[in-house]
Amino acid sequence: MKKIGTLSLIGLTVMAVLSFANFSGTSIAGLAVIIGIIFFFAVKKLEKQPARASGLDFRSIGRDLKKKSIWFWLILPVVMNAVSIGLALLFLPEYLEYVVARTEAFLSWNLLFLMILQLAVFALGEEIAWRAFFQNQVSKMLPLVPALLLSSLLFSLGHIAFGAPIVVAYDLFFVFVNSFLYGVVFYKTNNAWTSAIAHFLANLSSVFFFLWIY
Repeated sequence: MKKIGTLSLIGLTVMAVLSFANFSGTSIAGLAVIIGIIFFFAVKKLEKQPARASGLDFRSIGRDLKKKSIWFWLILPVVMNAVSIGLALLFLPEYLEYVVARTEAFLSWNLLFLMILQLAVFALGEEIAWRAFFQNQVSKMLPLVPALLLSSLLFSLGHIAFGAPIVVAYDLFFVFVNSFLYGVVFYKTNNAWTSAIAHFLANLSSVFFFLWIY
């Protein structure tokens, strides 16, 4: 295992603390993404990392997508979204109401272009923060699976919105699973651009699922 620098450790700590912020009644957990992006570029500059080594290499997207094996991992989060919504339709309709209540302002065909743009920006930002920075740095201290589990747990907690316990648990479970899958994509490519594609496709599929249902 490698040691990480003080700057990285500070960034990891702040992101972890912010992930629990929603439990205090303040909606600032999303700041963890901004912090992660800032520390990613700060560490990249401090360590003089080339794009490929940093985990954010735009030029490698094409090479990543040519790997047939990576497409399984890119599409799997979309499948998991279909599973979560399908199971909810059958057994937990409260979950669908829970999600729509949080996103109804954006669930409109008229806002589709703007929504797609936002989803792309958010997906890339979260992948830079949680994969290119957080997962990358934690992987220097922990084996792969614990690093994936820790980053996915904190990522999930940062997305918590309170409601009926079973609905919240159901939502967090699938957020956790998809986060783990994004982490696998990042591990296999070392490229947050590519894991952002998986993240974007998953988010976009959810939007279309809910637009179709409602």
